[in-house]
Amino acid sequence: MEITTEMIKELRAVTSAPMLDCRKALQEADGDYQKAVDWLREKGMATAAKRADRTASNGVVEMYSHGGGRVGVMVEVNCETDFVARAEKFRALAHEIALQIAASAPRYVTAEEIPAAELEHEAEIARARAVEEGKPEAVMAKIVAGRVEKYKDEVCLMRQTYIRDETMTIEKLILSSIAAIGESVIVRRFQRWELGESAN
Repeated sequence: MEITTEMIKELRAVTSAPMLDCRKALQEADGDYQKAVDWLREKGMATAAKRADRTASNGVVEMYSHGGGRVGVMVEVNCETDFVARAEKFRALAHEIALQIAASAPRYVTAEEIPAAELEHEAEIARARAVEEGKPEAVMAKIVAGRVEKYKDEVCLMRQTYIRDETMTIEKLILSSIAAIGESVIVRRFQRWELGESAN
């Protein structure tokens, strides 16, 4: 199939990928637009993974207030250069992350931050629930492991489903943004407050 300039421009407008990458993606996908988008995303995520070990010490502290001041979020998102820290795409990403935190109330950035005691406690709850539901002993370990993973998906920002796109996690959102921004992006830390909640 012939790849036209219009097809390349259309793909570039949606993905912000370089023209040559858009042409290659369309060639690889034999002109199939959706496959070309997927190809670019996969390529971007591979590139993003290579960039992940670079030092990210610039960035922004994004603040967001929701529900007429009922929920407040502060999140530190880092990148490699001051130039990118001032860029619209980077700031928009930081804002989206703050919105996610406000809406989905994660407790940790990554699963590695969850204390072992908390995971053990969740496993005990999952096991007790499985016993109460009359699940056979043979599949008990699998059920418990599955429920602990689901818990991680709920409490870890990176594993949460992106509120604007259920096909994407926050980790994938950040990886696809790294591909567009061209630098490593790290969510360093965050804090979420809700009016009337008791301090832990």
